[in-house]
Amino acid sequence: MKHASYGSWKSPITSDLIVAKSIGLSEVRLDGDGIYWLESRPEEGGRSVVVRDGEDVTPKPFDVRTRVHEYGGGAWIVAGGVLYFSHDADRRLYSLRPGAEPVPLTPEGAWRYADGTVDARRRQWIGVREDHSAAGHEPVNTIVSIPLSGTAPESGCVLSSGHDFYSSPRLSPDGRWLAYLAWDHPRMPWMGTTLYTVALAVDGTPGAPVAIAGGERESVFQPEWTPDGSELIFVSDRTGWWNLYRHSLATRKTVPLAPMEAEFGRPQWVFGISAYAFAGPGRLVCSYISKGLGRLAILDLASARLTPIETSYTDFSSICADGDRVVFRAGSAIAPASIVRLDLNSGETEVLKKSAVLDDSIARYLTEVKPIEFPTAGNRTAFGLFYPAHNPDYAAPEDEKPPLLVKCHGGPTSAASSTLDLRIQYWTSRGISVLDVNYGGSTGYGREYRERLDGNWGIVDVEDCVNGARHLAGQGLVDGGRCVITGGSAGGYTVLAALTFHDYFRGGASHYGVSDTAALAQDTHKFESRYLDSLIGPYPERADLYRERSPIFHVDRLSAPVIFFQGDEDMVVPPSQTELMVEALRRKGVPVGYLLFAGEQHGFRKAANIKRSLDAELYFYAVNVFRVGLYF
Repeated sequence: MKHASYGSWKSPITSDLIVAKSIGLSEVRLDGDGIYWLESRPEEGGRSVVVRDGEDVTPKPFDVRTRVHEYGGGAWIVAGGVLYFSHDADRRLYSLRPGAEPVPLTPEGAWRYADGTVDARRRQWIGVREDHSAAGHEPVNTIVSIPLSGTAPESGCVLSSGHDFYSSPRLSPDGRWLAYLAWDHPRMPWMGTTLYTVALAVDGTPGAPVAIAGGERESVFQPEWTPDGSELIFVSDRTGWWNLYRHSLATRKTVPLAPMEAEFGRPQWVFGISAYAFAGPGRLVCSYISKGLGRLAILDLASARLTPIETSYTDFSSICADGDRVVFRAGSAIAPASIVRLDLNSGETEVLKKSAVLDDSIARYLTEVKPIEFPTAGNRTAFGLFYPAHNPDYAAPEDEKPPLLVKCHGGPTSAASSTLDLRIQYWTSRGISVLDVNYGGSTGYGREYRERLDGNWGIVDVEDCVNGARHLAGQGLVDGGRCVITGGSAGGYTVLAALTFHDYFRGGASHYGVSDTAALAQDTHKFESRYLDSLIGPYPERADLYRERSPIFHVDRLSAPVIFFQGDEDMVVPPSQTELMVEALRRKGVPVGYLLFAGEQHGFRKAANIKRSLDAELYFYAVNVFRVGLYF
């Protein structure tokens, strides 16, 4: 065993290994005997490909992606062996039959499509359309139907309009009813959505919509029809926790299913999220989050009894089922995100695809996650996932503690994932501990915890990050004098606010982070254009708060080294925000780094850029904070 300072250890978990071995896995679908999923491939420039049973379905150069709400999701659906998908390059919908080439279903234009379902009886696609054709005006979101023949010149026949946002159109098994979610500014979908049902005539003409759940202070998530079409199952946080409910069309009554202090819902940042599925007419397979970790269970609808399913995973998403066959995406701190098949009869599982294929020799360098709770401001408790520094090849001096990297997730209404992230292991295997903070405002801990951030963005999140680091230092687990902070998007803002308004962290990295909250309020996309009303206050009425919370106006208080990473096509946080901050710090003489990546949007998809970001951030800390030598 070698002896060397924490932060200087050589690791086989390199940036080259991460980009070469890692792909993104999401959106599982079942169709007949086929198991489909979506792969995002950094080595193909971030191209997303639909895969069936391990074989590519969509050919090059097609990129299965939508930018509805900018964040996308739900870009494809498969029915009867035919794939329907959105192509990122031209935003058009396509159909793809086995053995044929993709055929466009929609005309060229300024329309985007997402979250579709197939109406087999009427031979049409039903989903969300976002219309960007009116220059200078906010895009218009509607639910539309599109003929599967591809003969219609229009961009879709409108089935529902008038709300600012729509999601989750679900057709009843007999095709007579359509259910969907809608909400309006200034709410985000985790604040308040309304679940509607609408009757459809034989020709598909919609009747008047009827609201059956939700509202301004109730978030409804993932409506699904029972196999016989008599009831709707959905998730609601009306009790303060996202729990399951059933609603009868005949009696118009809604009853809870297995109420508990756990989260069966997720924040709808993207379309196509599935936290549960029918495994036959009388039972659900569902996932839920308790104290930051995921669980899988069977819910019997007749008795409302919830029976946990024991697995080695702690993070579940994209649940699909067909009888005893269940397929989902899952992972844990030492298991990469994987597409997993579960047989409910035997209890056996099979991994169909891993997001990272690692040699057995790498496993010994992985550190396991430790969920922690710690005291924070206001006599409250906050949460996080702690990854201790670990490398079996090295030992540090006995009187030395490891540096700490505090990681801030985006959103800010999101949560730290417990699935193996080689980018975290990149740090821990070099002797740098990591704390992934679920600060107040994060999901997974109930509505009250989410609402801690209301009016307090830049305060509560920052205090929780600082107090999490202090807690670990106070326990003797890390070196309190060598703590840095990193985050992307909203997490990047938390980084800059922590470095500007507090003096605890010795450096940080902002990945496409916000520095001017007023500029964000004035120059961002529709989905988030009123998000800051709840996080800070209405703009411009509370322009004073925006200026008070914006690091760009308080650069005189920032003296710690910062490195910035930015995509030049970012429509969520434009490059101008980052560049203003960089120039201000350069004028002040603070050590600063800036990497601008061509062709990248909000989040990096290309292998070379992911690699360069990792290595540059490590080098920046080594030189400016940790003061150690490096082995790449």
